[in-house]
Amino acid sequence: DAHSSSRRNSFSCLSSPLTMKFHPFAVFCIAIVATEVTGFITLPKRQKTPFLSSSDKGIVLQSTEQATSSSDKELQLPPELQKITDAFALVDDDSLRHKQLLYMANQLPTVRKDQMIPENKVPGCLSTVFVDGSARWCDEKDDYVIDYVGESDGLLTKGLVALLVRGLSGNTAEEIQAVNPEFIQAAKIGQSLTPGRNNGFLNMLAVMKKKALEISESAKSNTSEDSADSDDNESENSSSLEEGPVYKSILEALQVLKPDELELTNTSDQNGSDGESHFELKVVASIFGDLDDDRRNKLILMLLGEIIPNIKDIQITATTHEES
Repeated sequence: DAHSSSRRNSFSCLSSPLTMKFHPFAVFCIAIVATEVTGFITLPKRQKTPFLSSSDKGIVLQSTEQATSSSDKELQLPPELQKITDAFALVDDDSLRHKQLLYMANQLPTVRKDQMIPENKVPGCLSTVFVDGSARWCDEKDDYVIDYVGESDGLLTKGLVALLVRGLSGNTAEEIQAVNPEFIQAAKIGQSLTPGRNNGFLNMLAVMKKKALEISESAKSNTSEDSADSDDNESENSSSLEEGPVYKSILEALQVLKPDELELTNTSDQNGSDGESHFELKVVASIFGDLDDDRRNKLILMLLGEIIPNIKDIQITATTHEES
């Protein structure tokens, strides 16, 4: 009857697989969410893990046994590259992975023309590929991190470039060096690449690793040079302050004592002044032999008579060679 027919139709609908069609990017976004929940690559053993696969009737969300051979390897991926790898691995359809690479290619920022030079060209690629990078200081990592840019005239190759640019940027040269190229297999992308394109991908990663070291070392070298220049400037400023006209006048005036030793230090900066207002003087001379400390000081102040008005304070130590 009609009631029984209605029940049969209802049961038939419930027991049939999900047949809704999803946009490839929507699938990838779902995969990313699933990845963050399951932590697929880092699972310690075989587990039933939800993933997206295709059928003739559309995209079907199902559960199956997933091998974790890739997770057993030391891929040493930075967080963003780990997330991308996990997301690609959850999509069990080559065509969807390729569509996502094409989408990522279209999102890749434009590279300046002055960066598309022979020095930035990746050798051994079927398509023309350029990669470049820059360093910026990261307080959180207490080191320089590398930000990449890239371009290719092949759309699928450009997608691979975009994957590396996004996954490696924001990491230190050391972290980038540690990345195991086998992650492309864990992401199930390598299995669908031609041998030529797979070699090109490995060349891209190798060039980006090399550039990370060069850029990081250059940034650290420039920092050291800037620090050295700053120290030199401070030393020059200190020297010019110490050997100002008042400083030189004091040394010249005391030469009449025929000193065995004569040390004069400008301590103005230690007393809140950036001029020549405070000094420490040490004089060793035989002429002081017959004089007590008070007369020695008076003799020195007399010799500095015309200079004294320019000095706020001078600490004097006057001795003979025997006393020293």
